[in-house]
Amino acid sequence: MLLIGLLIIAVGAFCQSSSYVPINRIKSWSWESYWIVQGVFAWLLFPLAGSLLSLSGTGGSFGALLGLMQADPKGTWLTILFGVLWGVGGLTFGLSMRYLGVALGQSIALGTCSGLGAILGPVLTGHAADLTGAVIAGVVVTLLGIAIIGVAGWMKSSALPEEEKKKAVKDFNFGKGLFVAVLAGLMSACFNIGLSFGADLFLPGTKPIFRTLPATMLVTFGGFLTNACYCFWQNAKNRTWGDYRQGALWGHNLLFCALAGLLWYSQFFGLSLGKGFLAGFPVLITFSWCILMALNVTFSNVWGIILKEWKGSSRKTVTVLIIGIIVLIISTFLPQLL
Repeated sequence: MLLIGLLIIAVGAFCQSSSYVPINRIKSWSWESYWIVQGVFAWLLFPLAGSLLSLSGTGGSFGALLGLMQADPKGTWLTILFGVLWGVGGLTFGLSMRYLGVALGQSIALGTCSGLGAILGPVLTGHAADLTGAVIAGVVVTLLGIAIIGVAGWMKSSALPEEEKKKAVKDFNFGKGLFVAVLAGLMSACFNIGLSFGADLFLPGTKPIFRTLPATMLVTFGGFLTNACYCFWQNAKNRTWGDYRQGALWGHNLLFCALAGLLWYSQFFGLSLGKGFLAGFPVLITFSWCILMALNVTFSNVWGIILKEWKGSSRKTVTVLIIGIIVLIISTFLPQLL
């Protein structure tokens, strides 16, 4: 059961790390236009489908699920509120990819998100006792692995001439990207905090593998509100409303937006399913957020290699990168071994 749970989380992480690949196939739309369209799928439609799936076997309806949320307004609104805050992270997360590339951008943002999300969730919901020594050790090792990858990214940035950086990442800007990535990580940690506040928002009889899906829907709904406000403001500011009137592109772009949204949502669908299989391992349940983030970073750097973002880097830089990935893989299992 342990390996099955970790494997499911790993598959979700791989999908998330792949979600920016379809975005590269979108044609002629500005960033703000394709970002909100893929968000309709990632933050509204697929989370809604996940919540409906959670009703299977309960004998209840979606109306009953909404009634349960109304019966716990504090938990519901706090879950949405932290979703709104997470939306800032999701928004700047996309910008971190723009300025740093898939590998380095995700490494820094997810590193910050990993540590704070794993610790603040239990603390703010009154379950600080769940943060055992094994969990803290796992968080520290995860952050160490991500820091090592960050060093590799800094080495790459320092060694490559500006022209080479632009070939790999068109809008590469290390200083601006670093600030945006750290902010993205801080705010993205609110996702796990929101899940913690919404942990009891499921109908009696819900299968363990589906229990976090309703809370996930509330968090992503809050995030959608934040991103919609920003993206529509950018449409107005940049006069890019015309993107939505390019009828000939809608079929093509909608397909890749939907694929990106599905791949992105898969990480939290996989997290829910994986935690269901880890029910007998309370330490890993608490640490599951860090596991997901560590695997996201691992796979994002694999994609960074495939997309040639590390092309031209020295052998020493690549060695540091590989060491960081190995440390992250070890961190995934470490809490259970202690």
